Amino acid sequence: MKFTAEHEQIADTVRKFVAKEINPHIAQWEAAGQFPAHEVFKKMGDLGLLGIKYPVEYGGMGLDFSYAMVMAEALGECNAGGVPMAIGVQTDMCTPALARFGSDDLRREFLAPSIAGDLVGCIGVSEVTGGSDVAALKTVAEKDGDDYVINGSKMWITNGMQADWCCLLANTSEGQAHKNKSLIIVPLNTPGVTRQAIHKIGMHSSDTAQLFFDNVRVPRRHLIGQEGMGFMLQMLQFQEERLYGAAGALRTLDRMIDQTIDYTRQRKTFGRSILDNQVVHFRLAELRTEVEALRSLTYRAVESYISGKDVTKLASMAKLKAGRLSREVADACLQYWGGMGFTADNPISQAYRDGRLISIGGGADEIMLGIICKLEGTLPGKA
Repeated sequence: MKFTAEHEQIADTVRKFVAKEINPHIAQWEAAGQFPAHEVFKKMGDLGLLGIKYPVEYGGMGLDFSYAMVMAEALGECNAGGVPMAIGVQTDMCTPALARFGSDDLRREFLAPSIAGDLVGCIGVSEVTGGSDVAALKTVAEKDGDDYVINGSKMWITNGMQADWCCLLANTSEGQAHKNKSLIIVPLNTPGVTRQAIHKIGMHSSDTAQLFFDNVRVPRRHLIGQEGMGFMLQMLQFQEERLYGAAGALRTLDRMIDQTIDYTRQRKTFGRSILDNQVVHFRLAELRTEVEALRSLTYRAVESYISGKDVTKLASMAKLKAGRLSREVADACLQYWGGMGFTADNPISQAYRDGRLISIGGGADEIMLGIICKLEGTLPGKA
C-alpha cells in the first residue's frame, strides 16, 4: 500500500479534530452514556470527513477506499472507542449500499445530508434472537400498495437513540433465507418506531438502542437496489465494516503499547523499572510485531478491495485478528500496570472494556473463522 501526501493530510486533519473536538469531552460523554452525534457529525461533515470515499455529486470527496481507512486508523487517537465506532457506522456501515445501489432520489434524500453531517444514520441488522446469523432475522416488511409495512425489532443498534434514519434489513417475501431479504431506508421519526436504550460494559460514549417497528409504513421507493437482494448487499457492506474495524484498531493498539512502555519505564519495583524485566520488554516487542502484522494484512486487503478483488477472506482475517489482538494487548498491558490498570479511568482499562466488542460486533470471531474455513475448503465434509 503506497501512501500519498493526501493520505497524510487526511490523517493529520483527523488527528487535529480528535484533539480539539473529541478528546477534551470524552469523560463527560462516557458518563452521559452518549456523545452529541449531530453536533460532532456536523463538524466532521464541514471538514468533508464523512464522505471521503463517496461521489462528489452527493457532497463527498470522491477518493478511493484507502483514504477512508486512513481516517479510520487516525480515529484511533480517540481516548475512547465509542465515538470512532459511531463514526464508522455513519461512514462505513449504514451508507455503503445506499451509495452504490440506492436510487438518485434516495441518495439525495439520505446520503447527501449524512455526508454533510445533517443526518445521523444507523444500520439495522441484528435482532434479539441473534446478530451473526443474518439469514435468521425475523423482521418483516410487507407490501401494501406503494408502501412497505414493517413489523419487528432490531437489537444493539449503534447511534440508535439519536439516528434520523436506519438502513434496515428485513424479510420482504417468503422463500429461501438468502433471497427473501431487502435493504430499506426507514426514517426513525415515522409513526410506530420506538427506541429503548441499552447499557453496555464498554463503549459508553456511544449510544446503543433496541428499535421496535409496529406497523411502520414507509414508501417502497425507499428500497435500496432490488427486492430480495438485501442479504447480498449487506454482505458487501460487511466487508467495509470489517475493514473499518481492523483499521480503526491499529492506533489504539499502538497507543496501549506506547503508554505501557512509558508507565513501566517510570514505575519501579525491587530497585529497577518494570520495563527492565526481560519478560516485560520481550512481551511488548512481540505485541508490537503483531500489530504491524495486522497493519500489513489490513492494508493489503484495502489495496485488493480498491482494485476490485473479492476480499471476503482477507477482511474476515483482518477483523478476526483485530478483535483477538485487541483483547490480547489490553490484557497484557493492563497486567503491567498492576492495580492502576484496574481503575476505571485508566487508559488501558478503557481500551480493555471498549475493545472487547471487536470480537463480537460485525460478525463474531466464530463467524469469521467459519468464513475463512469455507473459503479455504476446510469445513467438515469439504475436500
